[in-house]
Amino acid sequence: MEKSMGTRGQMSEAVSTGIFLTLSGGFQDAYTYYCRGNVFANAQTGNIVLMGSHLAAREWNVALRYLAPVLAFAGGVYMAEHVKRLHRQDRRFHWRQLIVAIEIILLFVVGFLPQDMNMAANIIVSFVCALQVNAFRKIKGSPYATTMCIGNLRSATEQLFYYNINKDREARKKSLQYYGIILFFILGAVLGTAITRAFLERSVLIVCLLLLMVFVIMFIPPAEQEGPEK
Repeated sequence: MEKSMGTRGQMSEAVSTGIFLTLSGGFQDAYTYYCRGNVFANAQTGNIVLMGSHLAAREWNVALRYLAPVLAFAGGVYMAEHVKRLHRQDRRFHWRQLIVAIEIILLFVVGFLPQDMNMAANIIVSFVCALQVNAFRKIKGSPYATTMCIGNLRSATEQLFYYNINKDREARKKSLQYYGIILFFILGAVLGTAITRAFLERSVLIVCLLLLMVFVIMFIPPAEQEGPEK
């Protein structure tokens, strides 16, 4: 766990934090795909492939629809590092809490954007996803992603292999942990699909609630704090 610079620790690597973040990641992808013009919030590889296919068909305007979230994602990574640099010494709030607060505010705005502003909505959500994936990189010391599954699937299967070969219980634990994160991402996508179909643009406000839970959880001092601030 990371230790804050003040008297209070925070739980950026806690399992509960990872669960809420992963639920939000799956939800956001379903939201933008089903409600905001079949664009992925998180899966920028998918957006790049779709952009390439439309470029090949000389459908320039449609290609731009997929380029915009890719550029926004890159901007989100840059901004997350900037926030970290400016606020990592803050004593009242951990810099990751500031990231979560920014996510909540931006997604709240998205919930009130009409359909004719889908490109703006997708840009904001992709920006938010980049903030999240760049700020939250570990769960209980193991690297993971809250907004995509390919890295988690690779790590889960790798650890499963090590367990089968060496009967390493720690490898089994990590494998189950990664597969569990993937299941929560799927659950987030399921919930996102169902709720988006029912409530359309406003459904993203559910993600705000999930992230608010993360914000609150990070005020709870972890039972054990290991290592210096990162």
